[in-house]
Amino acid sequence: MSTEPVVETKLIVQKLITKGRAAMEEIKDYSQEQANRLVQAVAWAIYQKEHAEELASISIRDTGLGKYEDKVIKNRRKTFGTLRDLMDQEAKSVGIIRIDQAKGITEIAKPVGIVAAAVPSTNPGATPANVAMMALKGRNAVIIAPSPKGASTTDKLLEYIHAELTKIGAPVDLVQALPTPVSKESTGELMKQADLVTVTGSGNNVKLGQSCGTPNVCVSAGNVVSIVDSSADLQEAAHKIMLSKTFDNATSCSSDNAIVIEAAVYEAMIMALKKEGGYFCNAEEKVQMYKAMWDENGKRRGITTAKLAGEMVEAAGLTNQEAENATFFMVEETGVGKAFPFSGEKLSLVLAVYKVENFDQALAMTKRILNYVGRGHSCGLHTNDESHIERIGYEMEVCRLLINQAQCFGNGGSFNNGLNFTLSMGGGTWAGNNIKENLSYKHFINITKVSRLIPEVIPTEEELFESYWAKYGR
Repeated sequence: MSTEPVVETKLIVQKLITKGRAAMEEIKDYSQEQANRLVQAVAWAIYQKEHAEELASISIRDTGLGKYEDKVIKNRRKTFGTLRDLMDQEAKSVGIIRIDQAKGITEIAKPVGIVAAAVPSTNPGATPANVAMMALKGRNAVIIAPSPKGASTTDKLLEYIHAELTKIGAPVDLVQALPTPVSKESTGELMKQADLVTVTGSGNNVKLGQSCGTPNVCVSAGNVVSIVDSSADLQEAAHKIMLSKTFDNATSCSSDNAIVIEAAVYEAMIMALKKEGGYFCNAEEKVQMYKAMWDENGKRRGITTAKLAGEMVEAAGLTNQEAENATFFMVEETGVGKAFPFSGEKLSLVLAVYKVENFDQALAMTKRILNYVGRGHSCGLHTNDESHIERIGYEMEVCRLLINQAQCFGNGGSFNNGLNFTLSMGGGTWAGNNIKENLSYKHFINITKVSRLIPEVIPTEEELFESYWAKYGR
């Protein structure tokens, strides 16, 4: 087999890396204010309404995933929220960022280098812009590895970003992308040559990023489960679950995939969900939906991935008027695992519904589902019982637990919760990730700790061992 394509790929990536390093050299003396200008430039490039609309249009046209109106909202809202976080006066990323006089420690922030950012076809505009803002906050250069179908959107985004960077006199090569056609080989080569890798997207790309040998901040798979307990405000919960399930046709890793409902309120909750546009599939329709969503080998079908409700109805062959008027679909489920595919992440307007007797069973079922897919990522609870909030907080192995919120809008940061805005969420060791928090600019800076001498204070043995000796003896 010829080695020419491999050599050519290496050279293409090497050229991008060289240009990125040259751009970083140009901004190495940028102040915090100048770094913030870079962030604003990238944000404005996608936030402008006509730009957000154009990117959404290209994305829908070329990927076939999601919903145009919601893509526009996502392009703008996520950008605006991230900009809010990055422009905070406490968000320091250049030079001295912290001084601890008592400990004699001064922290100095420095760039991590060239960032390789693999982004998904579900968000080919918002995610690269989001990562670029965070990377440039730390005076890094970023090279985007888009999905093949999302490359056209990312290329248009770069056109907008380069125009804004030129406007402020900054080097355009701070933000680049792999040339088309993008391949697994070129993405992998970029990961090897970069200084830091971040991957948001498919499990295969995450594995590639985590095994490339380069430091990485890859993120986890979602499969959000929300519990509705007997104390919940049912209509409010139903409304929020509907919003989370339907936004952008469930392209988000934070969309609700399953809900677990206590028996005492099960029927009432189903009715509340129906009022929000949900259609409850009967046993026969569940089979039809299954066949529309998975092929005979268990592979997810593209014709029902992140598609509109009408397309789902057509693909599944549902013929009644109620189904045709629905905005999302419910299938009752009892099992978890490969034999029960509705229990996993679906990227569709289908919501798996589980009925349990009590809160203990709700916790147990949620754990089972997340242990199958989604452990570490997130779950939710709709409740008015503080004791339930405390219990689930202690027991569930997730990095995000949202209480009485729409998961899709809260997991990645919101103006009404304290999580930072992002489109990339770590799942900690539970998900095999290096990070447990929402991706932020802090992941794109190195920190030098300058340590000065302070007065020596050495504790006595009694101070450190007294409580142990008192109970167990010397």
